[in-house]
Amino acid sequence: MGSDGDVLTRELSKLSDEELLCCPKEELVSRLRREEADKISALIQRGRLIKEVNKQLQGHLVEIRELKTVNQRLQQENLELRDLCCFLDDDRLKGKRLARDWQLFGQHAARVLREDLGGYLKKLAELERLQDGLVKENLDLKELCLVLEEECVSRGEGSPAGSSELNLPCLARDLGDGSSSTGSVGSPDQLHLVCSPDD
Repeated sequence: MGSDGDVLTRELSKLSDEELLCCPKEELVSRLRREEADKISALIQRGRLIKEVNKQLQGHLVEIRELKTVNQRLQQENLELRDLCCFLDDDRLKGKRLARDWQLFGQHAARVLREDLGGYLKKLAELERLQDGLVKENLDLKELCLVLEEECVSRGEGSPAGSSELNLPCLARDLGDGSSSTGSVGSPDQLHLVCSPDD
């Protein structure tokens, strides 16, 4: 059996029956009241702790409900964004196909324009060649007209006065650049009328 000091320092629940019988009644009552007060204080403290824990749990439950609401809204937004992405991806594919079609059309149009331009350039070169030939031919006709006019004038000087007057239109007509054929000097239907020695 331990000493009396040991007995007094230990809790009542930890003492044996013999040790309890050895303790004075006043000490036992005092220790009993003290231990009961400690237990009541511990129960009060425990109740406060449980109340605080319940309060924290209530706060967590509110946060969980709010997070569930936020999660549902985010899921709805996620679904809408997914649909929007699918729609935009379809538009992107359509735009890509359209751009490819326009590119092919542009290449085809450029090829056709190049071919047409080549044909037009050939035609233009041919026209320029023909124009150069016409200019040369007109210059030759102009020189021929000048020669015929000189011959007409020389014949008119040896004819009577009346005949020389008939040749005045031949001198007064503008030879021009040879671009006009109808009624111009040097044309076959005018030369034999104006400059013919039989008139």
